[in-house]
Amino acid sequence: SDLLGAAAAGLRNILIITGDPPMTGPYPDSTAVFDIDSIGLANLVYRLNQGLDPGNNPIGAPTKWVVGVGVNPGAMDLDRELSRFAWKVDAGAEFAVTQPVFDPRQLEAFLKRVEQFRIPVVAGVWPLISLRNAEFLANEVPGVSVPDEILQRMRQAQERGKEAALAEGVTIAREMFARVKGMVQGVQVSAPFGRVEVALEVFRP
Repeated sequence: SDLLGAAAAGLRNILIITGDPPMTGPYPDSTAVFDIDSIGLANLVYRLNQGLDPGNNPIGAPTKWVVGVGVNPGAMDLDRELSRFAWKVDAGAEFAVTQPVFDPRQLEAFLKRVEQFRIPVVAGVWPLISLRNAEFLANEVPGVSVPDEILQRMRQAQERGKEAALAEGVTIAREMFARVKGMVQGVQVSAPFGRVEVALEVFRP
């Protein structure tokens, strides 16, 4: 119903990713996001685009979603990630957005393995705002690979203060942007913790 309502409101682009467990949000008693995974949801959206609901009943005018999915170049089990990516493409995915990239060589190797799928890949770039932010991504977020070199740069910058750490994080993001933009079909720069001004800094010369 949310998908149909959003389509009726004029939305056309959707990025399908697995969400967080309910206990991390404001509605701990709600149904878990794992009732349907990203592959199943991509299949559902594809059917809506064909004018069919999950029960194969016609819905009238079909939706016109452009379907994007998440992909993880730094997955611990890369073969499983590639298999899931293949299923997502088979389910109707039309573009993919990666986890934040801090190791361009890792992304380059991954892209060579997914060339066969022939859908656009958008690289994620995350401006680090502190050493703590870098360490959290490195240690607590599955699939995000933060090389020791990046952690060391953030550690040295943090010793000079929080403003220096933020500036170094933006510099690293600019470097990632410059190195990956020629490999992919687009780059998505995140606004860390809603700080849009930090994302905009990445684009400034």
